[in-house]
Amino acid sequence: MEGHVPLSEDVDYNGKLNDLLPVTASREAKWYYSTFHNVTAIVSAGILGLPTAMADLTWGPGIVLLILSWVITLFTLWQMVEMHEIVPGKRFDRYHELGQEAFGKRLGLWIVVPQQLLSEVSVDIVYMVAGGQALNNIYTLNCPGCSSKIVGSDDIAEIHYESASIWILIYGSVHLLLVHLPNLNSIAAISLAAAIMSVSYSTIAWAIPVNNGHHQPQDYHLPYYGQNSPAPGPEPPATANAHTAHQLQSILNALGVIAFAYAGHNVVLEIQATLPSKPGKPSKIAMWRGVLGAYLIVAACYFPVALICYWAYGNQLKTYANILQFQGNYYKGLRDNYKGILTAANVMFIIHVLGSYQIYAIPVFDMLETVLAKKWLLPPSLKLRLITRTTYVGKIFNFTKHLALHTSSNLKSSQLRAFP
Repeated sequence: MEGHVPLSEDVDYNGKLNDLLPVTASREAKWYYSTFHNVTAIVSAGILGLPTAMADLTWGPGIVLLILSWVITLFTLWQMVEMHEIVPGKRFDRYHELGQEAFGKRLGLWIVVPQQLLSEVSVDIVYMVAGGQALNNIYTLNCPGCSSKIVGSDDIAEIHYESASIWILIYGSVHLLLVHLPNLNSIAAISLAAAIMSVSYSTIAWAIPVNNGHHQPQDYHLPYYGQNSPAPGPEPPATANAHTAHQLQSILNALGVIAFAYAGHNVVLEIQATLPSKPGKPSKIAMWRGVLGAYLIVAACYFPVALICYWAYGNQLKTYANILQFQGNYYKGLRDNYKGILTAANVMFIIHVLGSYQIYAIPVFDMLETVLAKKWLLPPSLKLRLITRTTYVGKIFNFTKHLALHTSSNLKSSQLRAFP
């Protein structure tokens, strides 16, 4: 389009547009800001699924993949940090700007932007669901059976849908306030609180089984997915095929959980953009210092949760994707003993995903406000933020509500299959 200005260039719009956008409005961050921003971004809801991933993979492959994922993602993150100022005198503050440098201004946008948007919006959807689920966990822990009274129905699927929608709405309403903070540095306190909470609830998740001990021998073998326990002799082909298919599905799911747990690369350049850069002291020095600190914290969170919880519960984890939810059910007989601790862990998780949501949403807001300023000539302002960011949160909530409806429909159909 004639007159269209590529997204990677600075444009005068009552001053430089870059100075008004969420990612680059402030470049006065300290190195330790990158530590807690990265911890908040990387230590995601995926950590709660790591024990189940271990159950799907067993000890050997599970430990190897956890270590490999940590090393490989640290190396690739280092590459991103180095490429931020790989061209002398120029900073690639956004992922798509690096893509434009590599593939050209137009092709770079088409290759990078759809993937980055898909990744960041998907993460925010997951966090919207996870935050609502954590609120529901707190309610269920402290008031068992109350959900059916609020919904006014005994139908499990209807209770699931209605209660999920209510708690997601309550959780999402907090974001209607937080998303209007203007830039990454303005959410530094929220990100710090989120990082502290992520370490705290991770510690609770593995400290509970350590304190409670290992009461019974656990099964650590790959689970059998046939209709019954395998009998001596050759297996019927249909049963063997079903077992193999389920086992493959579980392994692939475990790989997905581990990959999701090591998130954060798609916001690394945006985090580094908040750091100052001077001749002789480029931003990569402070950023790498912060990244190393973040990855040590990540290791201190991930490995104990994955290994200790798998040691304590074994294949009992297979039916749960969330270790806190599993523990809430596992210790039902000791609910009064652990209710306060598990409630605190869920509160910490909620604070963490509130911060993580903002980290992933800021680059999306940056893209939206850039396009609106350049193509529609709308000046970056409080009014523009109110419209774009409120609409974004509303659309995310609407999608998660439909997701809850889909989940409840699947729950109802599985009940009908189980109880003809």
